[in-house]
Amino acid sequence: MGASVGPVSDKLRVDLHGAPATMLATLYAKALDAGAPDSILHDSYAKDLVDRIDYDWAATTITARNAPSVTLRSANFDEWTRQFLAVHPRAAVLHLGCGLDSRFFRVRPGPDIDWYDIDYPEVAHLRERFYPATDGYHVIAASVTDPAWPADIRDDRPTLMVAEGLTMYLTQDDGIALLRRIVDRFPSGELQFDAFNRLGIKAQWMNTVVRRSGSTLHWGIDGSDDIVTAVPGTRLLQWVPVFESDGFARLSAAYRVTAAVMNRVPGVRTMAQYHRYAY
Repeated sequence: MGASVGPVSDKLRVDLHGAPATMLATLYAKALDAGAPDSILHDSYAKDLVDRIDYDWAATTITARNAPSVTLRSANFDEWTRQFLAVHPRAAVLHLGCGLDSRFFRVRPGPDIDWYDIDYPEVAHLRERFYPATDGYHVIAASVTDPAWPADIRDDRPTLMVAEGLTMYLTQDDGIALLRRIVDRFPSGELQFDAFNRLGIKAQWMNTVVRRSGSTLHWGIDGSDDIVTAVPGTRLLQWVPVFESDGFARLSAAYRVTAAVMNRVPGVRTMAQYHRYAY
């Protein structure tokens, strides 16, 4: 798959702070992966964008060694998104906190899918500058916690919410209100997201990407019961501790050994998780 986000031009200086700045770290991880011989995601779009942005990429603290922690997660949600769309060829996708991710262009949804990438206005502006206008593809410039934006989206189709690297930056009250708002607004669909448990939130000082961006993590989710209890109408489909995800089989022996060790430590085993619910 070739990158089709336009020719390389003068580099654009990007200056972001706080949670929006973390999208640059995830973008760089995908760009490094795209250039690797054993690429997981094959995200040529990310590589093209990194070449077009004027930024000190070393400041992200992302290297070829730790990039798989991002690309494995993205590959998981790409696969879950494809599974949903295979069953619901006439649906809507709400990609919350999308950053500069190219999921729409990687997944290539069918002609009857309406896809909405939703993020802060400064991020939405960058998306519109870097990615081409495409039928069925929409960018919404809003905070995902703003209660107003869902009203502009049709409510007569199955609707997938996918949120990668988002929930931990929300407060618990805002996060639960967001999930309830989607379940109440749309007739049926899925909620797909990743989360840190409470230990992961307490250990955020160890996360260099978060620390250098000036962000703060808030919402810790210890398991699926936290969601099913707080968001009426949801039903668990899958809950996967990251260290037990299928993707780890594709990584080096060193990564697999690390995962095996982590899985033996209570609390650490579920420090990061993938969640998937029907509603």
